[in-house]
Amino acid sequence: MYYGTKGWYVAELKKLGVRYHEGRKLESYRGHVLRNLLLAQQEKTKEE
Repeated sequence: MYYGTKGWYVAELKKLGVRYHEGRKLESYRGHVLRNLLLAQQEKTKEE
């Protein structure tokens, strides 16, 4: 998988335990939405 692609973001979010967002599978979102989700999730784990 290439860094920064939609599939890469999905894989990274799944590593963090995220499979759904707002009741929809991650695969149904576009790349820029997944990027924002990943950044938010990483900040959340960094705070803990």
